[in-house]
Amino acid sequence: MRVLGVDPGLTRCGVGVVDGAPGRPLKMAGVGVVRTPADAEIGPRLLLVEQGIEAWLEEYRPDMVAVERVFAQHNVRTVMGTAQASAVAMLCATRRGIPVTLHTPSEVKAAVTGSGRADKAQVTAMVTRLLRLDAPPKPADAADALALAICHIWRGAAAGRIAAAVAKAPPARSAAAVARSAARPAVRQEQRP
Repeated sequence: MRVLGVDPGLTRCGVGVVDGAPGRPLKMAGVGVVRTPADAEIGPRLLLVEQGIEAWLEEYRPDMVAVERVFAQHNVRTVMGTAQASAVAMLCATRRGIPVTLHTPSEVKAAVTGSGRADKAQVTAMVTRLLRLDAPPKPADAADALALAICHIWRGAAAGRIAAAVAKAPPARSAAAVARSAARPAVRQEQRP
């Protein structure tokens, strides 16, 4: 599976492509950052993010796109820009028919380091180790994008298998149906001699 991870941002939007499967060695196919000038208007910046992501999708042709789920921060302006860049990434992938999955920051940290509270340095160190890189990817946005791709390869595949198993399983009885069944009086059949 080839996954494009996107760490959304307006000034620096991290992108990283990882090839792999659960239980097999991972390989980095590409990593970088889509940059926009901080002093430009929002429209042209979003257009630059769109063009950058489109170029990555065209060059690497991923099977999936994993985007970091936007979480609340104190700075509303930062959250808005991150959410807008995230939406652009999802739109670009969806336009091409590529499935998109969102992962929370703590989910990514837990998948890569084993702890949902890991700091950026720990995530970068583990990404470097897991991908057998000679040097840590820089800037941190690029390492985070690779971490997103790794997370999806490991967790997304498992989630897909679970969803498929649930879809094949017989429908579960609702709690109300179980309660009604338990409330019915037992019917005894008399045996005839």
